[in-house]
Amino acid sequence: MHPDLPIVLDQSLESLNTFGIPARARHYLQVRGAGDLAAVRADPALSSLPRLVLGGGSNLLFTRDVDGIVLHMANTGREVLGRQDGKILVRAGAGENWHAFVQYTLEQGLGGLENLSLIPGTVGAAPIQNVGAYGIETKDVFHSLTAFDFASGELLTLDAAACRFGYRDSIFKHAEGRELVVLDVTFALPADWQPNLRYAELANAARDAGLASPTPAQVGRLVEDIRRRKLPDPKEIGNAGSFFKNPVVSADECARLLEHYPNLVHHKQPDGSEKLAAGWLIDQCGWKGQSLGQAGVYPKQALVLVNLGGATGLDVVRLAEAIQSDVAARYGVALEPEPVFI
Repeated sequence: MHPDLPIVLDQSLESLNTFGIPARARHYLQVRGAGDLAAVRADPALSSLPRLVLGGGSNLLFTRDVDGIVLHMANTGREVLGRQDGKILVRAGAGENWHAFVQYTLEQGLGGLENLSLIPGTVGAAPIQNVGAYGIETKDVFHSLTAFDFASGELLTLDAAACRFGYRDSIFKHAEGRELVVLDVTFALPADWQPNLRYAELANAARDAGLASPTPAQVGRLVEDIRRRKLPDPKEIGNAGSFFKNPVVSADECARLLEHYPNLVHHKQPDGSEKLAAGWLIDQCGWKGQSLGQAGVYPKQALVLVNLGGATGLDVVRLAEAIQSDVAARYGVALEPEPVFI
């Protein structure tokens, strides 16, 4: 193996995933930059191994050990690049903690990311998952990213169109993007910022706080307060945040469901489809606060599955499958997990 790469053998991954699931990596490398990735590609022994790119471990579920190499993105750095076309460009390394980066932009007096406060994970994962919350998605504030291409060994710059963003989706989750590793991300934040309070919960919080014209930092603090009330801290209770995507159905299908379930929580989408609240569906099926073995459903938010202590990845999978089965049987709606199963 390459003598300059600090490869660790048989590395525990339990503390490197927010579910706290025990798993091990046969080979493990903290990636400090593009040079490390190029060295892995150039090494015959390492380049032949299956690869898993790891950020904050907040959007995956280990169901087994990793019999390959884990590339743990540890490259950091953040800077304000300047103004361009009415936007302010800000860049951060893929290994930067996401919430710390959001806080950095707010400390610079920049708005645009505040609705995404307190989301666990790293900057590099944001475009991969097209992370979103409270009416904002990564694609809405995205400019470009730099990626290392394991197929060619080149550094590529991808704009929003090249990333092919969708709901919790991007090119990186498909075959065409599997050889790409995100190294840094540049965001385009509005120079003329206006608060996004379209979500009633956030608007109500601003009203209750007496904030008629909140600043970006104030909106960020409101989002943090809401998330802390509803979601468990992964440092205290293992979880991966929202476990299921909110299912999107046709307008006709939504109308059919409303005939039988008039309290169905739904949100009309720009294309006329309807996004259903997965948490509401799960709650109505009686799963909130319930458990199977050491895996459970968080009592305050049915969309979050938790490790009650000593759960394995397969325990979580069994719980998720039971929930999917009940929701499909009652509503005819398929729930799709957000985390990647390894």
